[in-house]
Amino acid sequence: MKISRIARIGAVGAVAALALAGCAANEGGTGGSTDAPSESTLSGTIEATGASSQEAAQQSWVAAFQTANPDTTVNYTATGSGTGRENFIAGSSNFIGSDRAFDADELAAGGFGSCTSDDIVEIPVYISPVAVAFNLEGIDELNLDGQTIAKIFSGAITNWNDAAIASQNEGVELPDQAIVPVHRADASGTQETFTKYLSAVAPDVWTYEASDEWPLSTGEAGDGTSGVVDAITNGVGYIGFADASRTADLGQVAVEVEGEYVAYSAEAAAALVEASPLEEGRSDHDLAYAVDPAAAPAGSYPIALVSYLIGCVEYDDAETAGLVKAYFQYVASAEGQDAAAEAAGSAPISDSLREQINTAIDAIVTE
Repeated sequence: MKISRIARIGAVGAVAALALAGCAANEGGTGGSTDAPSESTLSGTIEATGASSQEAAQQSWVAAFQTANPDTTVNYTATGSGTGRENFIAGSSNFIGSDRAFDADELAAGGFGSCTSDDIVEIPVYISPVAVAFNLEGIDELNLDGQTIAKIFSGAITNWNDAAIASQNEGVELPDQAIVPVHRADASGTQETFTKYLSAVAPDVWTYEASDEWPLSTGEAGDGTSGVVDAITNGVGYIGFADASRTADLGQVAVEVEGEYVAYSAEAAAALVEASPLEEGRSDHDLAYAVDPAAAPAGSYPIALVSYLIGCVEYDDAETAGLVKAYFQYVASAEGQDAAAEAAGSAPISDSLREQINTAIDAIVTE
């Protein structure tokens, strides 16, 4: 089962996407011509690290932005969210991608070395389902509820023909084969999204707090999204979780919500996020969602990743500030979101959220 792709709104072509990038960058000093994006006056290099879930989207964003602004370079390295946040605090990344926003304690501690103040911008620009993917010969889809998924990853269910799995999959010939659960070896926002789901829907089974680090020593660990996907791909009987854009060739789990089994899709992930409030107590330029998988509405997919771009309100260099601001504006644009949807199967943000995001981006000081 392949992830559904979001239809593009109108006839959005590459030229339109590049034109938008040039227009969006005006505050950073680029020329506003929609016919000649090469007239951009932006120049310089910005360094970024972070979420591997964003990798395919980032490749499309960077290519379009650099084409529209040929004297710029955006270096995004998929290190994983945890390393990205560490780099931002250390001052080695001008902006980062992260599969979670900084939490209240981290914000209170401050000390973001990339910034000249502790005031930061956090914008949700990549919404994607986290797929529960497996490798079983002759089986492409399985239905599982949260309790069963939690028991598999906690080690309480160890064989594929277990009664709890069989009862939800009538007519499927399950093998008498050991289950090998795969998790992330690195600190990962995708992992935190998944463990948050487990602790929310099956707290009696998954007794650990949501965390970007795996709490158990059992199972197999994969380095980054690629490591998890490679392990499942190469191991019959393996099951794991990863950004859905990377799992299209694997077996997929439809997850129980309100008595129905929901297959992952960008639309179903967006439905979960749209039903969620923003976290309270944050600034107008810190847009962190409070997603509760246990409150997932019918028809939504309950394991949805909300991934962020995080930058400074104030940089010590105006050129860096202008580049980050212009890049964030392109990523949040309708064209940038459509590019990510085509490249990675993510869910484009809504127009109302885009308005909030653009207001947040406006907080970046460029003079």
